[in-house]
Amino acid sequence: MILPIYLYGQPVLRKIASDITQEYPNLKELIANMFETMYNADGIGLAAPQIGLDIRLFVIDLEPLAEDNPQYADFKKVFINPRIVEYSGDIVKMDEGCLSLPGISEPVEREANIRIQYLDENFVAHDETYGDFFARCIQHEYDHIEGKLFIDKISGIRRQLIKGKLNNLIKGRTNCGYRVKAVQK
Repeated sequence: MILPIYLYGQPVLRKIASDITQEYPNLKELIANMFETMYNADGIGLAAPQIGLDIRLFVIDLEPLAEDNPQYADFKKVFINPRIVEYSGDIVKMDEGCLSLPGISEPVEREANIRIQYLDENFVAHDETYGDFFARCIQHEYDHIEGKLFIDKISGIRRQLIKGKLNNLIKGRTNCGYRVKAVQK
């Protein structure tokens, strides 16, 4: 089922999410719905707060980028209760966008490498290291479960330049090709 994606201004996007257990209701269905919602919006990552749930869960699938970047072909993962335990490497600046901020893309600085501990969809524990674009995607989604957005990492000047776009999102003035849930006044 395709779920609405919560847009900038929704309070859930600023909450620190809570851990879940294997008993979380309908978890397999939720994960399937998150992938379906993400694909419908032409995304490569989606975190639970983006669909209104303040839980520590996100999904990533880089397959859509595999035609130009074959190394992304088999990177489809579910991250439950993740914790980034180490950041390392150079700081790399790259444009980022977000399904919760349609029409906005800004250069964001992030560490090149991370080490993350998480549970997969079967609640098997993992402790893995990622670099480059893999690390960037994980950090972006991880920020969502920490109540942060990529725009928190841009300069004050850049933020001032997109203020009008942010205000339009809060007012529900957006034109994107997927279901959204704007702030209710």
